[in-house]
Amino acid sequence: MSFIEKINPLQLDILKEIGNIGAGHAATALSAILNRKIDMNVPNVRVVTFDEMMEMAGGAEQVVASIFLRIVGDASGSMFFILSLPVAEYFIQQMTGDETFSIDSTPYTDLALSCLQELGNILSGSYLTSLSDFTQLNLYPSVPSLSIDMVGATISYGLLELSQVSDTAIVIDTVLEKDQLLAESIDGHFFLLPDPESFDIIFSSLGVTTND
Repeated sequence: MSFIEKINPLQLDILKEIGNIGAGHAATALSAILNRKIDMNVPNVRVVTFDEMMEMAGGAEQVVASIFLRIVGDASGSMFFILSLPVAEYFIQQMTGDETFSIDSTPYTDLALSCLQELGNILSGSYLTSLSDFTQLNLYPSVPSLSIDMVGATISYGLLELSQVSDTAIVIDTVLEKDQLLAESIDGHFFLLPDPESFDIIFSSLGVTTND
C-alpha cells in the first residue's frame, strides 16, 4: 500500500478544511485583483490514481493551462493547479481588461502569460500558506512554472520522481462560484503530491498518524 493510500477519512476532512481556508484566501486576493466578489470553495477532497488525475483534467490529450511548483522546507512535495483553456482565457481577459483576448490566438503576449503566472502565485500561495499555518511547518513555494500543453505531458513532468514510489495523489477540487457575469460556475483541480518522506511529517504535525 502506498503512503497516500493510507489516508483515512479524518485526514481527508483535515485536508478539506485546509483547502477551504486556502480557497478563502485565494478568493479574497482574486476579488481585489478583479474588483468584484469572488467566492471559492472546496467541495471534495479525495485520493486518485495518476490516470484518474488525467481524466479529471479532461484526458491525457486535452490541452490545459497548468501551474506547477515544488514545495520546499520542512516537508517537500509538488503542487499542480490545472485550468481548462476557457477558464484561463476568462481570467486573462479579466486581469488585463482586454475582452478581445483569445486563448486560441498564439503566440501569447508577455502580459497574458504573466497574468496566468500571477494567478498561479495567488492560488498556490494561498493553499500553501493555509497548509503551513495548520501544520506549523515552514513550507515555501518554488517559482511557479506555467505550461499550456496536453494534460499527459504536463502531469508526467511533475510525477517523474514520485511515480517511482506511488501512483496516487491527493486532489482538492476547487470551485469558483458563478456571479452575474459568469454563465456558470468555473472550476479547477488542485493536486497535492507530498514526497514520500513528507507525508508522515505533515500529518504528525497535525496530531494524526497514518494507518499501518
